[in-house]
Amino acid sequence: MTAPAAAPPALEVRGVTVRFAGLLALDDVSFTVAPGTVHAVIGPNGAGKSTCFNVLSGLYRPTAGTVRLGAAELTRLAPHRIAALGVARTFQNIVTTQGTVADNLMLGRHALSHAGFTASALRLPRARREQRAHLAKAREIAELTGLGAHFDSPVALLSYGDRKRVELARALCLEPRVLLLDEPVAGMNAAERTRMTAVVREIRAELGLSVVLVEHDMGLVMRLADEVTVLDFGRAVAHGTPDEVRRDPEVLRAYLGTATTGEDAA
Repeated sequence: MTAPAAAPPALEVRGVTVRFAGLLALDDVSFTVAPGTVHAVIGPNGAGKSTCFNVLSGLYRPTAGTVRLGAAELTRLAPHRIAALGVARTFQNIVTTQGTVADNLMLGRHALSHAGFTASALRLPRARREQRAHLAKAREIAELTGLGAHFDSPVALLSYGDRKRVELARALCLEPRVLLLDEPVAGMNAAERTRMTAVVREIRAELGLSVVLVEHDMGLVMRLADEVTVLDFGRAVAHGTPDEVRRDPEVLRAYLGTATTGEDAA
């Protein structure tokens, strides 16, 4: 697979606030995902990470603030329109359908289909050509994510780690410019986490896309992320490189309950 001809646009989050009745889930959160980088959003449980992801993907609409992908404002768009602009996501829990790996990946190609329902139902020549092209692209993505040998295998027979990668591959089938990964190694064993880390690193290098990562595995975050935003009680309390945020007193307080030094926390 070849990288995009141009770098993806910056994803800019500005002053995003989300309220649920009396609960302030996000409080004036701002950060920028630079083109082609891995940007991690971390924080303790209840910090607002999932709410932030749901705003970025259009599942939640913020009470205030904006989200922009280059010149396009995403703030009030429906999820399918945000996806069409090049933002794809995975979820904490595995979401796959019955059928093979190929079947699941072809679902990710659906939004890119132009043949139309009638042409597809009648299996007209142009619809068959498009189907073959989509299947070839899905196979490429399966190879890139280490699923090539399982392309025709039922998803139900795969290991947990492989099924997590099926969900990642399906998101990539949308050919996104920004990929949102919600706890991609949650529930994995050490070998599976290592493999997923390698896959994320490879797709970033091969495809040149931007990755926004929510993850509790700090080892993975420190190895993959270029920039980190730390949330605590809905507020952004720190930004910077992994080395910078791991020594930030506010981060230590959020995770450990005390402003210890970086050396003490190591």
